[in-house]
Amino acid sequence: MNQLQYLASYPTEVTDKVIQIINEGRLREVLLQKYPRLHDVRSDKQLYEYVIEIKSKYLGKAQPLNRVTYDSKIKVIQHALGQHHYVTKIHGSKTKTINEIKIASIFKKAPEEFLKMITVHELSHFREKEHNKSFYQLCRHMEPNYHQYEFDLRLYLTQLDLYGEIYP
Repeated sequence: MNQLQYLASYPTEVTDKVIQIINEGRLREVLLQKYPRLHDVRSDKQLYEYVIEIKSKYLGKAQPLNRVTYDSKIKVIQHALGQHHYVTKIHGSKTKTINEIKIASIFKKAPEEFLKMITVHELSHFREKEHNKSFYQLCRHMEPNYHQYEFDLRLYLTQLDLYGEIYP
């Protein structure tokens, strides 16, 4: 297993520093120092309310969101960290669009910053389908520290793969 699979696209000077932290056995300590607490969003109902609050604040009149759930079937490597689905159903002459967001259930037990980063990412797909400049501008509008949280989340996933949970 490549110990830096989540950081594959980062420059060598960055990955070399991460390798040094891993070799010194300090990855858990670095993450705990930066993110000492877990979020309290444990149920699908709480997750829905959490996401709706962010959506209302930044995407007010965007398409309605029908469902938000934690999904244990999402594999982080294959499907990233979450998924968004737009399903159009036709009933006679009427069409109905159902919008849903699924977040990998490993994030039930994670710092709130990571949950917010994933939420912001999935909500940004409401306006921008592709990962382009506009998409990331919207992500940064909703969460100014988006890129830092994304990087730190990759460190967190590396920690989980190499050593397991960091929070008791």
